[in-house]
Amino acid sequence: MSLPRISARIGSITESATLAVDAKAKALKAAGRPVIGFGAGEPDFPTPDYIVEAAAAACYEPKWHRYTPAGGIPALKEAIAAKTLRDSGYEVAAGQVLVTNGGKQALYNTFATLLDPGDEAILPAPYWTTYPESIRLAGGVPVIVDTDESTGYLASIEQLEAARTPKTKLLVFVSPSNPTGAVYPPEQVKAIGEWALEHGIWVVTDEIYEHLVYGDAEFSSIVTQVPELADTCVVVNGVAKTYAMTGWRVGWMIGPADVVKAATNLQSHATSNVANVSQVAALAAVSGDLSAVDQMRTAFDRRRLTIVEMLNSIPGVSCPEPQGAFYAYPSVKGLFGKSIKGTVINSSADLAGVILDEVEVAVVPGEAFGTNGYLRLSYALSDADLVEGVDRIKGLLETAD
Repeated sequence: MSLPRISARIGSITESATLAVDAKAKALKAAGRPVIGFGAGEPDFPTPDYIVEAAAAACYEPKWHRYTPAGGIPALKEAIAAKTLRDSGYEVAAGQVLVTNGGKQALYNTFATLLDPGDEAILPAPYWTTYPESIRLAGGVPVIVDTDESTGYLASIEQLEAARTPKTKLLVFVSPSNPTGAVYPPEQVKAIGEWALEHGIWVVTDEIYEHLVYGDAEFSSIVTQVPELADTCVVVNGVAKTYAMTGWRVGWMIGPADVVKAATNLQSHATSNVANVSQVAALAAVSGDLSAVDQMRTAFDRRRLTIVEMLNSIPGVSCPEPQGAFYAYPSVKGLFGKSIKGTVINSSADLAGVILDEVEVAVVPGEAFGTNGYLRLSYALSDADLVEGVDRIKGLLETAD
């Protein structure tokens, strides 16, 4: 009897749906097709010049041509601690920071460090595609708490309590949210933090969209709202979204010193240090002011209002107004059972496929985020492409019968 070629652990995970959609859209564009991509959560702005210039200068410094500490360049860790105090009011020491290869590695390090096989992690849905896979890779069990547009995609204390069992080790808390753009109000953030503290549940909070909130919405860090959580909370963040640095691959995790030390040990064997040039670029980013971020947020806010208005004008589509990040998450359940260009729509995956095939617009189906009946559209693309893309979708969906 031969052994399987692929381990059960790796064979059980799936490709990132958002990256798969983005790759397909880019391949079609490369082939000359006029594809418009709403798939990847990637700002269309270039990285600000002062960040690029810092990186370019670092390329010529021999000290950055060598290994640096696996946990991050000391100056960057200090700067991340200072930035965290500035932006969220959470005071941490540099020794509580681990610099990682993007937010994804920060999440994997965190789950691998905290979870033993069979430990349960409460995960509100819709969720970003990587969370459940990273939890499973660490041996944990995702316990899904479903939310929908009727509550603004916000999970209640009652729902979280219903999901809690003796095996519950942690809660994944995300605000602003990918994929929905939901933002928890400060009083609800505090209530959830107090619930977690009461029951001895770790909180893993992803704050990578902290600066992208709109209107009356307010970002609120759970560990600032409930300072007593500091010993059982890990904050994940990075430069990708705030500074238009998705390709630079710099994230970080912040947590209790013993957890960060253990995660650093893991990273020392997995990847060693993050590329030094990228770390120097991140140092310039987090040490600088937020003027470039403000300009991007203004553009995202304009696009947010445009895409919501356009999507809600399409029969069968209902789109709540997102309060943060740069995603719209409309319900398309009103189109289920209808036929579009000969295809009967029974799922959001069916609909996403028809939209790409018929009008060459790439969107991500809700199944990727744990909820059938929705589409995720990133509005981090040019105003012209946004309008053209949604116009194409509207023209197609209006043919449904």
